[in-house]
Formats: sequence, structure tokens, C-alpha cells
Amino acid sequence: MRLSRYFLPLLRDDPKEAEIVSHRLMLRAGMIRQSSAGIYSWLPLGFQVLSKIEQIVREEQDRAGALELLMPTIQPAEIWKESGRYEVYGKEMLRISDRHERAMLYGPTNEELITAIFRDAVKSYKELPRILYHIQWKFRDEIRPRFGVMRGREFLMKDSYSFDLTVEDSRKSYDKMFVAYLRTFARMGLKSVPMVAETGPIGGNLSHEFIILADTGESEVYCHRDLVTLDPPGADTDYEGDLGPVVDAFTGKYAATSEKHDAERFEREVPAKDRLTARGIEVGHIFFFGTKYSESMGCKVQGPGGGLVTVQMGSYGVGVSRLVGAIIEASHDDAGIIWPQSVAPFDAGLINLKVGDATTDAACEDIYAKLQKAGLSVLYDDRDDRAGAKFAAMDLIGLPWQIIVGPKDLASGEVELKERATGARHSLTFESALNRLVQSATEARREAA
Repeated sequence: MRLSRYFLPLLRDDPKEAEIVSHRLMLRAGMIRQSSAGIYSWLPLGFQVLSKIEQIVREEQDRAGALELLMPTIQPAEIWKESGRYEVYGKEMLRISDRHERAMLYGPTNEELITAIFRDAVKSYKELPRILYHIQWKFRDEIRPRFGVMRGREFLMKDSYSFDLTVEDSRKSYDKMFVAYLRTFARMGLKSVPMVAETGPIGGNLSHEFIILADTGESEVYCHRDLVTLDPPGADTDYEGDLGPVVDAFTGKYAATSEKHDAERFEREVPAKDRLTARGIEVGHIFFFGTKYSESMGCKVQGPGGGLVTVQMGSYGVGVSRLVGAIIEASHDDAGIIWPQSVAPFDAGLINLKVGDATTDAACEDIYAKLQKAGLSVLYDDRDDRAGAKFAAMDLIGLPWQIIVGPKDLASGEVELKERATGARHSLTFESALNRLVQSATEARREAA
């Protein structure tokens, strides 16, 4: 993509309304623009990142055996009245009426609708277990939306729902999603730590928040240092096998957010040298809620003995649009964003330092064509602008690699290759630079295989 033909409205200064790093950088990098409080338009650069994150989430859900569908944003109020949540949900739910005065709502979540779909379609235990998911926009009318996409009113979310015959079977579904989440966040370059979350009246220990560590995180977290160094499950994970050992490895040592933190237990169970206190951002939540919705909505199947059995359920959410902000919070510097290769909007940026110079222009055109032929996505800065402005723009938008082409290096038969994450610069022949870029992209794609 030629930058001269792209839509990238960069801002030089930090917007006054942006309170945190990700909000400032997303606005400055031309990724989003606010439509109204807590609601954003996703511009091309931001939408490319959002789509890549969405695809990683989708691939890992599919790998775990979940089945994708798509439910509407607008739901009938009747099903929420069945579950008993319509009157108690609060003002966060946007309630509306259609032209026939039928009560409707903009879905803040989908437990009721998915339960109704499953109830009406599945009648026998032989059709269990099932995990269904969708990726859809949701709306919650936050009283004070802030922090950009980290706490907006409209947001893109992946929510999965498991349906099982027994509590024991539900544990297997829960473990599948637990492992899928570890892989999902790792593929985005994030280090996630599962932490026990509130279970409400259901009780038990089947509720976990997935927290990524970031200096600018929204809450304080406490954990055993070993949990941060654990490797995520590999792509060859057998989701039909026993996943208990993997889950136990990630839950066997102390980990808690400030809301669940027990200082006495932390000091008792974790040696002083292994105690880690940091800031964290929640990016996912999984929760077994048993028959909370299936009982009230009559979601039953015929069991092995012939009688009706109320289905056991769980829900598993990932904030897809929130992840864009979370990744930036975890990966940035004073100059701008530093995208992990797997979610970067482009694999590399190509900078022409002397637009109008015949030799430099011809070399850039040749390099641009060869990069694309090698299967790399490239943002080519072909604008007639100052070198400093081009460098600042590329650092701001955070592409993993920059290929810098100017008359001086070309005279030596070289280009300059800059790695955004480290700032390291290398003068190389173009063939060597191309090999390094292809290798980097291949490694990122290998993780997805």
C-alpha cells in the first residue's frame, strides 16, 4: 500500500481527552476517531489490527473445537424476562422499542439468546457436548466511558458458550477454553496469567480472568514469578485429551488481582524472591455458571435414562477491540506503538528518503514489488516529505520493520533495515534484508500452524 493513497490522518500532538497511552497513540496514529462518548470509528490502520486480532481469536476457538455462528446485536426483551435479568440488569442495557412497540434491546451479552437457540434445537444428550461462539459488537451504556477502546460503550467481543450434560463434562469444556485462551494471547505477543475470579452464588473455582502484565495496567496483581515464565501450550495440543495437567500448571501457584488478593496467604505460599507485584489488564474471562440460565429458560435434553436433564453451561469472553488497546499498553515506547509481528497492520514500512530522485525512486519501486511478491504486506512511504517526518510517522504507527532507502546507501549497494522493537539499524544488501523479513514473518505464521 502506497502511503500517498492511504487514509492515515496522523496527529502531531497528544489529544487532551486521552488519559492513557493506548488512547493517545491510537488517536495520533490515525487508528480510530471518536463518534460519540465511548463509541469509535475504526479507520483503515486500526481496522487492519482489529481484524488480525479477531482472526487469531477465531483460529484458536476453531482449534479447540468451538463452532462459530453469528447472533444479532438487537435482541427481544422476552428472552431476558425469561431469565429474570431484564429488570435487574441496570441502565447499562440500552432498551428500545420497535415501530410496533415491541420491547427490544441492544445486546450487552448473549447468554439468553444462545440458550434459547440451543433449547429450541437440541433435544437429546447425544448432541452434547457443544461449544458455540460468535464475534459481535456489543453495547453497554457505561456511566463514564473512558480510556478509549479500553472502556468504551460499544465494543467487539468474542463470547463462547458451552453446553454439557454433567458438571464433570463441563470441566472438560472449561479446560478447552482455558488452554485456547493461553494460546490466543501468546500468539499476540502477550504474556497472560490466569487469576481466580469471582464466581458469585455458583461457588467453586471455575472462574478465571486472564491478565496481561503492563506497567500502565488498570489494576494491581500479585502472583508467583514462575507463572510469568511458563510456556503456552503448543499448536499440537490435543484438545480431546486430558488438559488437566496444563490447567493445573497455570493455576497451581498463587495469582490474584487486588480484588481477590490475600496478603497473608501470598506471603505464606510464595517465597519472597518469587513474589511478583505488577500492574495488569484483563483481556479475557471464563466462567462456569451451571444451570443459571438453562433452568430458568427450560433448556433441557433427554438424558441416557430417558428423563429430562437440565443442561450445564459456561461462558467465555475475550474483548477483541479491547485487546488492541491492551497490546499497545504492553508494547510501546516514547516514539509510538511497537506491534508484535502477528497483529501488525503491515509487515514492514518502506521509506523513500529522496522522492523525485530517479535512482532512489526506481530502487524503491523494485524493492516494493519484490517485498509484495515474497508475500509481505508493505506500507510504502512515497510522499515528498522530510526524512524526519517520515521516520516519526513510521515509529508512531509501530510496524515491526522499516526499510530505509536513500542515495547514500544505494551507492554502496545497500539499504538500511530498522527493527522497531529494539531500534537496531543494519546496513544490508536488499537480498539480506528481504531474507530477514521473510524469516520474521515465517516465524510468526509458524506459531499459527
